[in-house]
Amino acid sequence: MRQVRLLERDFRVTVSGFGPKPDAEIYFLEIDKPRTSFVQKGIWAFKLLLRLSESYYWSLPQVQQGLKTLEGQKFDLLVANDVAALPLVLRVSGRRPVLIDAHEYSPGEFEDKWLWRLLFAPYYYSLCSRYLPQAAAMTTVCKGIADEYAKEFGVNPKLIHNMPFDQHLEPSPVLPGRVRLVHHGSTIRSRHLGVMIEMMSHLDDRFTLDLMLVETDSAYMAELRDIARGDPRISFVEPVPLERICQRINGYDVGLFLLPPVNFNYRFALPNKFFEFVQARLAVAIGPSPEMAALLEDYDLGVVSRSFEPRAMATALSGLSDRDIRRYKAAANIAARELSFEVAGRVLREEIDRLI
Repeated sequence: MRQVRLLERDFRVTVSGFGPKPDAEIYFLEIDKPRTSFVQKGIWAFKLLLRLSESYYWSLPQVQQGLKTLEGQKFDLLVANDVAALPLVLRVSGRRPVLIDAHEYSPGEFEDKWLWRLLFAPYYYSLCSRYLPQAAAMTTVCKGIADEYAKEFGVNPKLIHNMPFDQHLEPSPVLPGRVRLVHHGSTIRSRHLGVMIEMMSHLDDRFTLDLMLVETDSAYMAELRDIARGDPRISFVEPVPLERICQRINGYDVGLFLLPPVNFNYRFALPNKFFEFVQARLAVAIGPSPEMAALLEDYDLGVVSRSFEPRAMATALSGLSDRDIRRYKAAANIAARELSFEVAGRVLREEIDRLI
């Protein structure tokens, strides 16, 4: 949607994807979310085991519908939203330039799961090897991922960090003797969200933690609630739409994200929530994730724990004074003007203008 907002005023934009038409000046072509039987999943698993990547890809119902939906459409430029869309977009491009926007390093996205490593890591590596060199331009979200794509596939991605537009907020007041922590995101098991709950047992009563989680895994959500049940300082709050996150969390003091590096993309994570913490004018507390830590230190936004262990993060947070938090929130207020899509979007606009 940030790309749409950037382009809708100056171009005739067509968007094709899942779900209803977004509120934007665009022509929208909807694709149904696939529903598949157990038998069909078994056939696909067999194809992936045999490394029949092309057969698997072109048999996917969303790809087949995408081909039919986009047949006969004429565009001057096409943007593929992640690697999974790239073969389809290249096929319907009519030799017009294609820009691939890679959100993650696809061949390593869930490498912590053995079944994913067995079936999907080779599949995504095959797609990248064959199709990335055919794109006219490529963008991705951080340097570590860009370097890996360059090393493995000989491409040269431009960096566009996953930043919101400037929210034009002010830091909320710091309450003496209280530190209000917040984490927002999805209930994804591989993120090991429980470490942030466990961390609270090592902090004093100044600290509270609110978890604003989208329930993508109901069983995991139930587990997290069960783990937190004995600590009245931990609350689960209702999530809000993406565009309202920064306003919703602006009243907190510290945005918290402790992400054990269990796979390649987590090791080099530089997620939207980091920049949403900044746009909400919060202090930031993270583990030693190199991409996030480098930006945090450049802009003096908060604290980095010595390790991803709960006690290490508790130690980093325990040293914060009210004055420290005010300073970090003030630094976020300054950094928010630069760490915004108004700035990052210039790179995308320059690439699009060049390609057209």
